[in-house]
Amino acid sequence: MHVQEWLETVPAVAVYALVGLVIGLESLGIPLPGEIILVSSALLASQHGDIDPVVLGACATAGAIIGDSIGYAIGRKGGRPLLAWLGAKFPRHFGEGHIAAAERSFTKWGMWAVFFGRFVALLRIFAGPLAGVLRMPYWKFLIANVLGGIVWAGGTTAVIYYVGIVAESWLKRFSWLGLVLAVLIGVTSMLVLKRKAKKAVPEPDVAGD
Repeated sequence: MHVQEWLETVPAVAVYALVGLVIGLESLGIPLPGEIILVSSALLASQHGDIDPVVLGACATAGAIIGDSIGYAIGRKGGRPLLAWLGAKFPRHFGEGHIAAAERSFTKWGMWAVFFGRFVALLRIFAGPLAGVLRMPYWKFLIANVLGGIVWAGGTTAVIYYVGIVAESWLKRFSWLGLVLAVLIGVTSMLVLKRKAKKAVPEPDVAGD
């Protein structure tokens, strides 16, 4: 079933809760389609008066900020052994190459990596835990986390909602386009990070084999 069609079958309160929960878990470090759920819900809000876009944006923002904060606390307590454990359990998302690429971004950009990480699919998963592992001062993390959460979650909700209102006659087609665009952005971001990750990890030495 289409994501938006499924969302139409549940009450508005459940939509708010689902958006906040999925985005929160994704920000915490669990690979989930937070962006797709947010885009679908914002489009749904533009069609149905039962869903308030302000409440939806607030729930998405809260989920992003709280999830990232929990991820930061987990990363700070677990340290690098946590990254090693995640790499063993989820090599496709937390492999050495991915972590190395994300760590280089944090080393270079600091708190801006947390802010702009909101807009990159894979970094959105890494940002909180990695900031904690690298012992970024919490006040810096909190500022970047809050601003990034507001701009990404609130901004995405507002843009998609108003585009849906303006393009109401084409909404059926646009809903698919919005979802496809969100997926393409996420996949492209992941492919770029994978390419950088491969460069970050040295090839194994097989000379002695």
